[in-house]
Amino acid sequence: MAKTVKKKKDKKTVYIGNVYIQATFNNTIVTITDLNGNALSWSSAGGLGFKGAKKSTPYAAQTTTETAVKSALDYGLREVHVYVKGPGVGRESAVRSIGALGLKVRSIKDVTPIPHNGCRPRKTRRV
Repeated sequence: MAKTVKKKKDKKTVYIGNVYIQATFNNTIVTITDLNGNALSWSSAGGLGFKGAKKSTPYAAQTTTETAVKSALDYGLREVHVYVKGPGVGRESAVRSIGALGLKVRSIKDVTPIPHNGCRPRKTRRV
């Protein structure tokens, strides 16, 4: 009986990537991708076991970022572009923890969506 030999898959190496930090009022989600947008790793405060109001703290954002970056370092990541979205309190601490883990931050950009005219207002109240 012939034995089938599986070919070992080479792990791709990525030196420069993007870090997307989505900091909402309720949670913080960090996704690390290569320059094409293929996700290398991700993490969220809720996925790490933070519940309720603790999800939206700076400490939860820092822990979330550390978890995502540590698993992305296996790909050989060295430099990142950071994109921050949302009004949450974890924005600042998430960006700081990226640099503390040894990644070189090339740029930081705020990509929070801002309405140019917004929704149509309610009709005026007549008494």
